[in-house]
Amino acid sequence: MPPAGIIGDMAIIEVNSLRKSYGGRPVVDGVSFAVEEGEIFGILGPNGAGKTTTVECVEGLRVPDSGTVKVAGLHPVSDHAQVTRILGAQLQESDLQPKLTVREALELYSAFYPKPADWGALAERLGLTDRLSARFGKLSGGQKQRLFIALALIGNPRIVVLDELTTGLDPRARRDTWKLIEDVRDSGVTVLLVTHFMEEAQHLCDRVAVINAGRVAALDTPTGLISRTASSTVISFTPSRPLDDADLAALPAAASVEQKDGRLVINGTDETVNAVISLLARHRITAERLRVVDATLDDAFLDLTTDPTDTTDPTDPTDPTSGRAVDLTKQEA
Repeated sequence: MPPAGIIGDMAIIEVNSLRKSYGGRPVVDGVSFAVEEGEIFGILGPNGAGKTTTVECVEGLRVPDSGTVKVAGLHPVSDHAQVTRILGAQLQESDLQPKLTVREALELYSAFYPKPADWGALAERLGLTDRLSARFGKLSGGQKQRLFIALALIGNPRIVVLDELTTGLDPRARRDTWKLIEDVRDSGVTVLLVTHFMEEAQHLCDRVAVINAGRVAALDTPTGLISRTASSTVISFTPSRPLDDADLAALPAAASVEQKDGRLVINGTDETVNAVISLLARHRITAERLRVVDATLDDAFLDLTTDPTDTTDPTDPTDPTSGRAVDLTKQEA
């Protein structure tokens, strides 16, 4: 696979300068990214950031105001019939008639395709064999999600779009669903995953595009995004006696130092950790309940998305925090 963020010869989805407005309000404002064949590509962003509108343009469910979208070289709207043969989708809000059985749903959706997958084998693969006679309204949340995955895959697609797939699932059902998504990718299907669960994206995705206020704020691997956070490591401990404020202020690469009820929380880097250890040893101070934790995609996400209280103009090109797209993999180290 090419380096993160680089459009290679294997791009199966290409989105360039995509724009979409509702009532004069831009919801998607110049989004560009490419998805390589065989990867799990994640789209992250706050509620209302434009994630679902973006993927609906990819699916051909919405017509962009401007920009281009290509799916395996096809136009999702003008070539819609062909695109539906190679792209399966699980929508953000999906439902079936409550009395429809799992078997009936699989048979019905199979009839929509000239060369459908073996729905019996698909049901077995997704753990639905013993629920074939169950009505949709009687399925658990996890069982419904597995059925929607089956329906998205029943046309033998090259690409599957999963929009907020695990919302509302308990932790065990969510983990089980993650394994299913990995199995789907391992079978050769490209996955475009829309989620607001950072742990989910960090666990599953090969690359991630963070969309904020309708724009791509960053595009990189989860590890790449995390490594560029303001503080890649969090050190917390309760010192046996207070540390001097000047010593704390002088810690190298420390993004912040907070103290609450005698406990210190320092956001920094590995260099900061080493400096803290040296400082404690030098002053013969014991660090009680010492914790050193690497930053997560949550931290990167918070760094990349706009504070809702920020009053800067997101369209001002002179403002360095304007939210313009930044491909982190092409920047200098």
